[in-house]
This record gives sequence, C-alpha cells and structure tokens, in this order.
Amino acid sequence: MNWLYYLSPLVLQTLIWVPTRLFFLFFGHLKVCGLENLKELKRDDKGVIFAVNHSGELDAVIVPAALPFLSRLMPMFYTSRERSFYKNCGWRQIFYGGLLFKLWGAHPVKIGLMNYELSLQTHVEIINHGNTVLIFPEGSTTKDGSLKKGKGGVTYLAHQTGAPIVPIYIKGVFKLNTKEWFSRRRQVSITFGKPIALEELFPMNKPVILDASRDDFLNAAQIVMAKITELKFS
Repeated sequence: MNWLYYLSPLVLQTLIWVPTRLFFLFFGHLKVCGLENLKELKRDDKGVIFAVNHSGELDAVIVPAALPFLSRLMPMFYTSRERSFYKNCGWRQIFYGGLLFKLWGAHPVKIGLMNYELSLQTHVEIINHGNTVLIFPEGSTTKDGSLKKGKGGVTYLAHQTGAPIVPIYIKGVFKLNTKEWFSRRRQVSITFGKPIALEELFPMNKPVILDASRDDFLNAAQIVMAKITELKFS
C-alpha cells in the first residue's frame, strides 16, 4: 500500500482533532465513557479492531474525536463502500469513496465477492502493521434506530490478524438534522467496551479456530453485536 495512505490519515486526523472535539462538545454535549477499557489493550505489534454501531454519518468522525489527543490508537483506518455506492449521495459523493476518503484513512470493502480474503485484504494488511481499523459490523446505517444483525467481516479480520475487537456504542446521532444540532438539543455519547479476545469468538477446543467458515464468522459476529447491545443499556 502506498505510504501516503498511512501518513495522510495521521496528519489529517491530528490536525482536525481539536476542532472536531470542540464541535462535538459544544453542539452535542459529547460524553465519553469506557476509555479505561482501552488500557487493557497490550502494547504489542497487533492492531486493534473498533466495532461500532452505525446510526449516522457522524459516527466515523466521533470515534477519533472521543480518543485522547495523539492517542497510540491513531491514526484510524476505516472500512467503506466502493465509490459507485455513493453516486446518489448528491454533493457528498465528491468526498465519499474517492481520493479524499483514502487520504482520511478509508479503504473500500469489495462487496459481492462472497470472499472475505479478497474483500478485506487491504484491511488485514493495515491491522497486521499494528494499526486501528474501524468497521461497522451491521454493514450500513440503521433505518429504525435498532441494532441489526452483524456481518462476518468484523470477525474475519480478528481471525486473520489475532487483533482484539473493541465494541463501541454511539448514541444521539440517529436521524440528526441540522436544526437540532445547531440548537444543541441532542446529547451525543460514546461508550468503549472491554476488548473481545479471539478466544471469546471462536471455541479453542474445536478446529474452527484454525479453519473457520462463513457461518462461523457470522455466528461470531453476533457475539460482537451482543457486546455492543450491552453498551446500549449500560
């Protein structure tokens, strides 16, 4: 992968941290919980997977803004859709899925291949270099505010890299509109859960830990979603 796609997220996310943090604190009364759980992450060569519920377009910006400045978990990289997915997003398609997305740290998942290895090979490489990847296990934003069934990509990444998964729940951005936001009527909160180890997702006494199937990844993804659901009610 081009070195520019590693350096540019670090520079951009560092520069924008202060204004976005202030933005969410002032307009969204940002509340951050569970940062102590991130201390459980070992300082080794493994990367980290952030598994986040997806209720609004601000989700991807809230997570880095909630971390401490110059956190060792930065820069953050993202899974995104391919550019063609955003062609009906109006003026936003200028930013979504293209060069600016990549410079921010977002790399597309190749949809429809029915092959995790081909779809997520870039993200496996990123994690194996010790970086943080943020993924929305539901695959798309919720339509009714409820948590959806998780897809297997999140647990495939953990299986291939050995990286822990940190469940994260964001509240307060579902169906957020401009009037509500700038009138400061919403409170945005984000909760970081305890890291989920690989052994919690795949039984160690079975060969699945070595040779997992798509069904195994899907089943394990529901464990991740259950952890996110617990944060919703914590």
